[in-house]
Amino acid sequence: MKIGFRGLLIAATLGLAAAMTVAQDAKQDAKAADKEKAMMEAWQKAAAPGETHKKLEPFVGNFDARVQMWSDPSKPPEESTGTMTSTWVLGNRFVQQNYEGTFMGQPFNGIGYVGYDNTAKKIQSIWMDSAATGMMWMTGNADAGGKVVTAKGSMSDPMSGKSLPMEDKITIVDNDHHKMEMWTKGPGGKMMKMMEIDYTRKK
Repeated sequence: MKIGFRGLLIAATLGLAAAMTVAQDAKQDAKAADKEKAMMEAWQKAAAPGETHKKLEPFVGNFDARVQMWSDPSKPPEESTGTMTSTWVLGNRFVQQNYEGTFMGQPFNGIGYVGYDNTAKKIQSIWMDSAATGMMWMTGNADAGGKVVTAKGSMSDPMSGKSLPMEDKITIVDNDHHKMEMWTKGPGGKMMKMMEIDYTRKK
């Protein structure tokens, strides 16, 4: 059986097409493999605790807390005491906070988590306690030296039923002392200091 020129041409064309398809498939497979590798590297980088996480170390430990709270900026604050126990969790990715004290003369307990999001490049925190059924969310940044953390967020206001803006500043005095100050919208719509807590590490 003889194969004519046209048959040879068709066979060669089909062979070339098959070879191109194989090459294209191989190229696509290589691209898919590269994409998967890049994705895994991005996830690993996002999930790995870094230097900013280490700067949260001064918050870890057992602390005595001295609390001042203002409901009216023109009046003296209500004072109370408590204890904060903070530990690293999830492979030193987050600091878990457990607070016990009093609030308006009643027993008070709170739980919070603080961490640094490598992707968003923000310090993030969440807080919940026995004085509310809502959660307070905050996001912010530390200064260049890592000694002052400022953040903004919101919480539910039981009086208005709306979201109430919150701002806080945490100052790390040294490894055994740090101070948290918090502001919210007060009378007339201006931000007023509502809370100040001084933490001293237990010896």
